[in-house]
Amino acid sequence: MNRINQLFASNPHDLLSIYFCAGCPTLDGTAHVIRTLEQHGVNMIEIGIPFSDPMADGVVIQDAATRALKNGMSLRLLFAQLRDIRRDVRIPLILMGYLNPIMQFGFDAFCQACVECGIDGVIIPDLPFRDYMEAYKPVADRYDLRIIMLITPETSEERVREIDRHTDGFIYMVSSAATTGAQQSFDNRKQAYFQRIEALGLRNPRMVGFGISNYDTFRAACAHASGAIVGSRFVTLLNRQEGDAAGAIRQLQDDLRERIR
Repeated sequence: MNRINQLFASNPHDLLSIYFCAGCPTLDGTAHVIRTLEQHGVNMIEIGIPFSDPMADGVVIQDAATRALKNGMSLRLLFAQLRDIRRDVRIPLILMGYLNPIMQFGFDAFCQACVECGIDGVIIPDLPFRDYMEAYKPVADRYDLRIIMLITPETSEERVREIDRHTDGFIYMVSSAATTGAQQSFDNRKQAYFQRIEALGLRNPRMVGFGISNYDTFRAACAHASGAIVGSRFVTLLNRQEGDAAGAIRQLQDDLRERIR
């Protein structure tokens, strides 16, 4: 069974997934960050493929991608860095990146390289659903790779149900139609969106991303989904601590804990 499916089958609540950009803040730190996050109890990791025009990302992740590219990170180098990661890492690993560098690599070759490294799934924010169904899903299925699709508050119920029928692993619930970035709380409109999607009784589990940075946002996400994805906040902490992944994840986990009020 794919590791993503195993995770949600065995531990479906209060999951924490962490996003970071490969090659930032240091070119050679990717494998170390992954191992450190697993050692500190993170349930799943999204490894960002840096790209020069990350349209769905806010300033923090845009800057991380720019820094990674300046450091010399590429998709080919990333696969080389991940070649031996499955010797000791057991949690699900997902690559998250835009279509352009993946297409330059070649999608079949990309999927094959993912399997060779033990990657379990892929998130491609700018992949249209129709193109996914017609050209990408058959290839990914052949390699047992999960392509994770995103939904937003503007996604129609019809499209949400269509995505649910034709994908596997989990559905990425974007908390808002804005770009990535930490938020202090989710307003009533966003929480109503979480509740509305929960009430659909979808086949796939859901993870909430964009804006998770503290106890309030983490608990709001977990109340209506299997867990939350933290990106910008962790990237900020990792950069601030100059690549000290242990210090960054400890600070983040402290941020996500309930405070005595």
